Amino acid sequence: MQSQEVKQLIEANLPEAQVEVDGEGCNFQLMVISDSLAGLSPVKRQQQIYALLNEHIANGSIHAVTMKFFTREAWASRP
Repeated sequence: MQSQEVKQLIEANLPEAQVEVDGEGCNFQLMVISDSLAGLSPVKRQQQIYALLNEHIANGSIHAVTMKFFTREAWASRP
């Protein structure tokens, strides 16, 4: 699976989110920028993303995913 495919999959299912994806093959690092996910606990945020990726994790096209979450304000003000 390519990083662009991961980005499109998440953004299509979470239209208010912006996703930056690093990695290739089956290992990806996600930066998810979303104000709507900010109100959720860290576990609930991850569950939202994993629910979208589970099919690809199960078939082996994604092996490892790390995630960082940002509000739009936090993303804009990062160094």
